[in-house]
Amino acid sequence: MGSITSLPSLAVLNEQIVACNRCVRLREYCLDVAATKRRAYMDWEYWGKPVPGFGDARARVLALGLAPGAHGSNRTGRPFTGDGSGNFLYPVLYEAGFASQPEAVSREDGMKLTDLWISSVGRCAPPGNKPTPEELRNCQPWLDEEMRLLKRLRVVVCLGKIAFDGLLGWAHRTGIVGSRSGYVFGHGAEMTLPNGLHVLASYHPSLQNTNTGKLTRVMFLKVFERAKEFAERA
Repeated sequence: MGSITSLPSLAVLNEQIVACNRCVRLREYCLDVAATKRRAYMDWEYWGKPVPGFGDARARVLALGLAPGAHGSNRTGRPFTGDGSGNFLYPVLYEAGFASQPEAVSREDGMKLTDLWISSVGRCAPPGNKPTPEELRNCQPWLDEEMRLLKRLRVVVCLGKIAFDGLLGWAHRTGIVGSRSGYVFGHGAEMTLPNGLHVLASYHPSLQNTNTGKLTRVMFLKVFERAKEFAERA
């Protein structure tokens, strides 16, 4: 899948993402996880498919993650829903005014996002949370089209270095930047691309980062408050 035909809406894009079977390793892994399940979720019918973006189609802010979790988004079918990362993320989004409620447990929980779209550079849960470079390349056209369809987008919050690199890859492919040099990942880093898009970087809200205190709620909230400032200023 080197390219896709321009699509008319994010809803249509999401349908195509869900139907994608480009990466055999990832498809087999997600289906296997969905079949075997985790003991705590034996009564769940796992999603087991590529996970589409979620949120406000008129969003000025995009939160860009790495990839679905095996027993989180791969189970629930919605980004950052049903695992430790989401349990850390959504209360912060609620406090910052982007989410209608602090808890995200399923696609039917009533969660609504305002002025925010959530997506990721990888759409399938990878073994060990590590997609291969080829698998990430296979997902690039989805991000490219998503960015095109988010007409009001002004700010991107990159959750982790892989998401940051993925966004720079998009900017390079589309000719927004001629080189990635000069754009350095670090928590709290802020930069503006030549097209005026504001980019904010944050550590990923993984349990590895949040349980160790590398990423605290205060640190995380500050990033999304800054994103809101940039969006409203634009």
